Amino acid sequence: MKANQLLALVFPVTALLVIPALLLFNFQTSSFDLQISATLFFPGLVLFLAGLYLLVETTLAIHKIGQGTIMPFYPAQNLVISGSYAYARNPMIGGALLVLAGEALIFYSGAIMVYLFVFFFANDIYFNAVEEPNLEKKFAARYRDYKKNVPRWLPRRKPWRPQNGQ
Repeated sequence: MKANQLLALVFPVTALLVIPALLLFNFQTSSFDLQISATLFFPGLVLFLAGLYLLVETTLAIHKIGQGTIMPFYPAQNLVISGSYAYARNPMIGGALLVLAGEALIFYSGAIMVYLFVFFFANDIYFNAVEEPNLEKKFAARYRDYKKNVPRWLPRRKPWRPQNGQ
């Protein structure tokens, strides 16, 4: 594994494991006595695993098809519009949100749930202000066509395929 690929793991590990663990440690109880709800554990586990699947699938697509990483300093060189990206423009963040929602349910944590919303809104601002304008500059009409047909967050019912078969 290359150094830039290893560095690209720092953000998701920090955002999805380290920060939630710190929130649990600081906001659950002083003795780190985790409260796990039997009723919410299995739905949480399903969300966590679905999010993990999306994270792996989208990260591999960015690496294999996009010829880049998930980090803005080693961006994809090719526009990825297949797989989960045919349903939503940001399935990777959708996966991260599912992981966080799963953690919040598994550990019955309001702190992680609040963090999930902060994470979502911070990413929404970033995508509006930075990522999407950069993708429009880099991929021009092809990205604008994709953006027009594929929603940012909530997935389409059917995968989008460009008219010209790109």
